[in-house]
Amino acid sequence: MQDPVIITCAVTGNITTRAQNPALPATPEEIARASLDAAAEGAAIAHIHVRDPETAAPSMKPALYREVVDRVRSANPHLVLNITTGPGGRFRPSPEDPKVAAPGTTLMRPELRVEHVVDLKPEICTLDLNTMNSGQDVVINTPGNVRKMATLIRDAGVKPEIELFDTGDIQLALDLIKDGTLATPAMFSIVTGVKYGLPSSPDLLAAASRMLPSGSVWTGFGLGRMSFPMMAQSWLLGGHARVGMEDNVYLERGVLTADNAALVRRAREILEHLGARIATAAEAREMLQLG
Repeated sequence: MQDPVIITCAVTGNITTRAQNPALPATPEEIARASLDAAAEGAAIAHIHVRDPETAAPSMKPALYREVVDRVRSANPHLVLNITTGPGGRFRPSPEDPKVAAPGTTLMRPELRVEHVVDLKPEICTLDLNTMNSGQDVVINTPGNVRKMATLIRDAGVKPEIELFDTGDIQLALDLIKDGTLATPAMFSIVTGVKYGLPSSPDLLAAASRMLPSGSVWTGFGLGRMSFPMMAQSWLLGGHARVGMEDNVYLERGVLTADNAALVRRAREILEHLGARIATAAEAREMLQLG
């Protein structure tokens, strides 16, 4: 019998816009409330980015992370928090000179990408291993910078959720485990549906999951219309589940979701119909060895 399935809700991300769905949470209060409502529907983990409260544009301001974390922890200390470190790795080359950064570049020192994690010490934070084309930009996560971030995360007592966008990222993860940068059993997310990364395919998700070290805890998920199909496929392959407005703004074809809680409720219903039992936050902490 499979262990209970952990549902993660990725409540806002840094790419989804309010033009796509006006219900996207943006202020610290909205992001915290979205996380708490998702927990009430069965999410054991809230994956958190922050936004500028006035414009809803992506932000990395530590004060915004602190407000979200404080609001969630004061209302529900059991919910597991997973804070992003993904922003800060994007490069957009200038048309006149490709080695010069154009507007839209967010590259920053790896230490700055994890400063809010070191300060707030959530249970989990993301650690992206992808270097890949992203639209007209390039996302850059060099092995050296990843090692610096991983070391700071480990020293803060935070568990990295290692995000994988292609099979080369898995090879890098194996090297980081081999040299002791990453501890085992590790926690992984296999991201599908990002253009130029792994497509949202059951075959490719299965192949990627088989490349992971034995004993890993992992989640596979898809973007857009493949969010629910890949969520179910992940569970069928022995992984966990992730949904949320970072990945998908529709509850069903042509119907915008009212909020993140509705996406979690739909995911829970699908999983329960398949025979899964949904993990509580306490069970998620035990499976992830969070103490």
